[in-house]
Amino acid sequence: MEKLVNLFTITRERTEKICYPLKTEDYVPQPAVFASPPKWHLAHTTWFFEEMILKKFDSSYQEYHPRFGFLFNSYYNSVGERTDRGDRGIITRPSVEEVYQYRSYVTKKMSELLKKKDNSEIFKLTELGINHEQQHQELLITDLKYLLAQNPISPIYKENGSLVNSLNIDDGSIKIPEGIYEIGYKGDGFHFDNEKGRHKVFLHEFEISNSLVTNGEYIEFIEAGGYTNFKYWLDEGWSWVNTNKIQHPLYWKKENEKWHYFTLSGLEEINPQAILSHISYYEANAFANWKKMRLPTEFEWEVANKQLNWGERWEWTISAYLPYPNFKTDEGAVGEYNGKFMVNQMVLRGGSVATAEGHSRPTYRNFFHPHYQWQFTGIRLVK
Repeated sequence: MEKLVNLFTITRERTEKICYPLKTEDYVPQPAVFASPPKWHLAHTTWFFEEMILKKFDSSYQEYHPRFGFLFNSYYNSVGERTDRGDRGIITRPSVEEVYQYRSYVTKKMSELLKKKDNSEIFKLTELGINHEQQHQELLITDLKYLLAQNPISPIYKENGSLVNSLNIDDGSIKIPEGIYEIGYKGDGFHFDNEKGRHKVFLHEFEISNSLVTNGEYIEFIEAGGYTNFKYWLDEGWSWVNTNKIQHPLYWKKENEKWHYFTLSGLEEINPQAILSHISYYEANAFANWKKMRLPTEFEWEVANKQLNWGERWEWTISAYLPYPNFKTDEGAVGEYNGKFMVNQMVLRGGSVATAEGHSRPTYRNFFHPHYQWQFTGIRLVK
């Protein structure tokens, strides 16, 4: 249990450390429905431990505030009513200071509970809560980047912390033979329920690139008219491009005939050798079509992962986010964690430069709607 207490404490501290460079004014605004304010992330990850563990297992626990459950519940219908997702940016009260006090209070009570109760259910839920908060650490980074990018003066979050300038390793491609392979999590370590249901799949022979697409390669696509030629695009993607006037990846802009992008270190000139980032599934699929190639399935990616260089970008696959065989939804609120989102979303594999340690598993199944660009997403090609 001591190891769990230490991991809990480290996780709580890391979330707050991400916020160190922020000004008070940065904590509140919500520039888009999909991007939550930093203050909300800090409070929601605290609410999770209070709601799911302290109120359930500590009979002496005094709830910090009776309305915080309404303000900081995300999507747990079984817990009760909540703030609309698009209204998180109008929560000016509680103040940033009080949210930190709330975090300190719950962190202290959780540490005390973990030290005095050796309970397997508490252990399991705490481990889930830690992983939940680590997921929000990545969302916190990507959401605050989206927030700062709306500011016309391109503010700097952190010097030398752009996260998008890692260079590509061009290491050819790998052939995977036809065969029957096992997919899904195997072992005793932590994993999410959507990774369970280990099963066999048949794969035809395929060849997968060992490198991710670079900025320079994508610029070639843009300059070849990639965003103006419907034949590369899925119908919904073509509609998305035209409706939203999309002409390049998120955060890109052209100034004085040179491409630049907004980074967490401010506006920078694009390095053509660096790995492409902030790309939607629609764009990834269109680029693959332009190259007369395709994206991998999530099963192909998992089978090939040991031979690939991965972990810099979440990699779009052409697999819809669906349950594995024998998937079962847990009882109670934790059952709402993954299963109810298995519709109209695409699977991403790998991990990114913003992903918390331990979440870059070969079986980890990330998922987003195909039009989203704000995560650190990239492209790997297959033929």
